Amino acid sequence: MPSSEVTNPTGRPDEIRAVPVRRPGRWIAAAIVLVIAAALVRSVVVSPGFQWGVVGEYLFDHRILAGLVVTIELTVIAMAIGVVLGVILAVMRLSPNPLLSRASWLYIFFFRGTPVLVQLLFWYNIAALYPKLSLGIPFGPAFVHPNANTLITAFRAGILGLGLNEGAYMAEIVRAGIISVDEGQADAAQSLGMTRVQTLRRIVLPQAMRVIIPPTGNETISMLKTTSLASVITVTELLYAAQLIYSVNFKPIPLLITVSIWYLVCTSVLYVGQFYLERYYARGATRGISPTALARWRAAVFSPKHEWS
Repeated sequence: MPSSEVTNPTGRPDEIRAVPVRRPGRWIAAAIVLVIAAALVRSVVVSPGFQWGVVGEYLFDHRILAGLVVTIELTVIAMAIGVVLGVILAVMRLSPNPLLSRASWLYIFFFRGTPVLVQLLFWYNIAALYPKLSLGIPFGPAFVHPNANTLITAFRAGILGLGLNEGAYMAEIVRAGIISVDEGQADAAQSLGMTRVQTLRRIVLPQAMRVIIPPTGNETISMLKTTSLASVITVTELLYAAQLIYSVNFKPIPLLITVSIWYLVCTSVLYVGQFYLERYYARGATRGISPTALARWRAAVFSPKHEWS
């Protein structure tokens, strides 16, 4: 049978020379993207309407920074409420008790089915429904009768609206994480005499965190931006602080750019935190852990032929 190998006079087969496939389409597409990007950058830098000097003037203005602090506070408190509520509602939803399961489903149905802006406005105007709140024993005597307008301030209304709404979404995230753990894990824990709560805390939730962390990070980033809706109920967060300024100096574009810069800074920090949390909870997984940005840079510089998969 004739051989397909080409041999040289020495009798050895010639080395196979790999010739990379030419892909002119990629170079053309890259050139088009570069041209468009250069045009956009030039337009942003050259156009006088952006008023970059005004952006630099207000970037560290004390009113903008105060609004940024309020935005961070709203994000942290609302997410804390959402996570705690989410865990409780997810456990209730998976409970064999039909009353607990139905109550959790009804909560999730209502808060996911109505816009968060409507919920914010509802809590802000709760005094129209309940001028005075009663705190005490259900169907029994009330010990405290606070005024709703005094108790539910704009900031607290924002926390209630954002936190209670987030609890419904976190409940589905936590539930998905719990049911992703093999049922045999819980059965083995119960055979060792562990209670349902111990099984959930020590066995199920630590494994479910791999599924829970990525969407929770996305929800946190989304919550940071959703806090801007609190400006509708006069919470002086980042956006509303900028609105108060440009309502006086009539320079909305540079103030909105300033707000956007701070949102990008905060979301970048959250992206980094989410990345390292995912790496932490991905330890021991069969899938390889994603390399850090520094590791990718080192691979690109010192090992140009190596590509991360």
